[in-house]
Amino acid sequence: MPHRVMIVDDAAMMRLYINSFIKGMPDFKVVAQASNGEEALHRLAEGAEVDLILLDIEMPVMDGLEFLRHAKLKTRAKICMLSSVVVSGSPHAAKARELGADGVVAKPSGTVSHDLEEKIGDELARTMRVLMAA
Repeated sequence: MPHRVMIVDDAAMMRLYINSFIKGMPDFKVVAQASNGEEALHRLAEGAEVDLILLDIEMPVMDGLEFLRHAKLKTRAKICMLSSVVVSGSPHAAKARELGADGVVAKPSGTVSHDLEEKIGDELARTMRVLMAA
């Protein structure tokens, strides 16, 4: 049975790219999507059963860091920050870890990363699998 994934990103095209990438991974399946942290919390409250949440930081309404403050009370899902602002050693990456992020992957910069799979596909897939094995 594939691991169930929720994608949380305000850019619809980014959600589409991430979804497309995950479709190529038979051990994962996207079961929910949200355009901000508040919407993601509603999906969880409505009963969305997920094993892994891929979470952007910079979003309107409720950003990824604020979502983290609430999420650990609402889900046992692993949470991987997938954002252009979580480059290794950045204050955002440190804050995400402090708030309970299980993994951090820096996506290519820009609102929509057309080259997501090419630039970080291997790292993202490896991180997702490591988190699900933990």
